Amino acid sequence: MEGASNVRGAALALLAMGIYATHDVVIKVLGAQYPALQVLFFSSLLSFPLVTLIVMRDPTPGTLRPVHPGWVALRTVVGVVSGMGSFLAFSHLPLAQVYAILFSAPLLVTILSIPILGERVGPHRWAAVVTGLLGVLIVLRPGAQALQWGHLAALASAVASASTAVILRKLGRAERPLVLLMWPMLGNFVATGASLALDYRPMELPHLALAGVIACLGLVAGFLLILAYRAGEAAIVAPMQYSQILWATAYGWIFFGEMLDLPTVGGAAVIIGSGIYIVWREGRGNSANRPVIASRIRAETVTAPRASLLQRIWPPRP
Repeated sequence: MEGASNVRGAALALLAMGIYATHDVVIKVLGAQYPALQVLFFSSLLSFPLVTLIVMRDPTPGTLRPVHPGWVALRTVVGVVSGMGSFLAFSHLPLAQVYAILFSAPLLVTILSIPILGERVGPHRWAAVVTGLLGVLIVLRPGAQALQWGHLAALASAVASASTAVILRKLGRAERPLVLLMWPMLGNFVATGASLALDYRPMELPHLALAGVIACLGLVAGFLLILAYRAGEAAIVAPMQYSQILWATAYGWIFFGEMLDLPTVGGAAVIIGSGIYIVWREGRGNSANRPVIASRIRAETVTAPRASLLQRIWPPRP
């Protein structure tokens, strides 16, 4: 029975990651014609009705006033940076290269869990982290290629996504999920709305519809990921995030004529191997520290909120 549940969880996670990848492809399509932050603005605007329906189910009483304003403010800033960075990166870089860099987030969670959560990291996991970060350098290959804003944006998104995950664990259940969802959404509107004054291009109606598709895909994938974690063990479900590199390779070749190069393949393999090793170490029965598994990493955007927050708003049926 447990084996069947794990298979179901893994299958749901794979489907969720395929939908997330499709979400990112639409971002890239629109990002080729419009400023990335404009795409983010309209996608998040069109996601508001859907998110509002979700947050109305929040069973936790209270207001939007945070209990820990400093941590919520920091969570808001890093949440906005995570979304803006990923939209910019997908708009300017090959899909597989963006994913390879974003896959460094679990490694960064391991590092950040030490000062923020007070967790201990043993030599095995430290070795995996260092190896994985070397994999990021292989993908970036500084000196061999000119680093673009897209590379910096992807790195910023990875750091911000890891920071968000650790901050949410730090806060635990001290804050309402509604507070942790809505403040980043409001911050995103201020930041991306201000960017429209600098660079704005009128959007055609079909392209606005695609912005709405981004919002729908992100939420559908988020709920599938919730079902995946409810069905299977976290140590089985978590590595399924790396399947996005397969979707990126296929989508990149079909729609954008992108071909994988050897440094991207090699660096991605090193990063993924390191991440899977860390998940495996955390999934062992004698491991007390599980920052990566508990964080359920996926680069957060307003259109793709963290599944862990959605799960707290949408509890399982008794």
